[in-house]
Amino acid sequence: MEFISTELQAYVSAHSSEASALLAKIDRETHLEVLQPRMLSGHFQGRVLSMLSKLLRPQHILEIGTYTGYSALCLAEGLRPEGQLLTIDINEELETRVRGYFEVSEFADQIEYVIGNAAQLIPTLTTTFDLIFIDADKQQYPLYYEQALDKLNPDGFILIDNVLWSGKVTDDKHQDKDSVLLRELNLKISQDPRVEKVLLPIRDGLYLIRKK
Repeated sequence: MEFISTELQAYVSAHSSEASALLAKIDRETHLEVLQPRMLSGHFQGRVLSMLSKLLRPQHILEIGTYTGYSALCLAEGLRPEGQLLTIDINEELETRVRGYFEVSEFADQIEYVIGNAAQLIPTLTTTFDLIFIDADKQQYPLYYEQALDKLNPDGFILIDNVLWSGKVTDDKHQDKDSVLLRELNLKISQDPRVEKVLLPIRDGLYLIRKK
């Protein structure tokens, strides 16, 4: 999942800004108490999300896939003072934990957390967004990408996580359904005339996409 050595990973993290005490708590508790802690964005990618959000200064953010709330809080750091972030997740088992994190954060009044099927909910949204982060069921990524473009303002940005899939996208011997789907999605995006794009080799791959 990491594309640089452990030593370099530690170095870049040590030379990046510190995360908040709340984010450190979420990181620690996720690794201790929650299944599949690899799904957490973590310190370095979290600082990348925060910095991108601060550069863009979005009014409205949509996150597809909340997990334990770490990435939502990182993205919220760049919201305008009156901005709002909507995050959607289907896993109701984590709801109490995540709501607890959001409620004690400085962004409590700016985050809306919804449990439900994102593919069904997104078409019903009346808000359009400046930034959309996709980090959920990989088999739904092609649908989420199209739904995100439909709900994205011109000059808005989409971020898609895990698009390198531990490097499997580069090797055709990996024919599992997620590797094949992500390989095809990456190709589609790279050829999509509706957007500008750059695929960043950050952690497990982060696709940065701008709607023309």
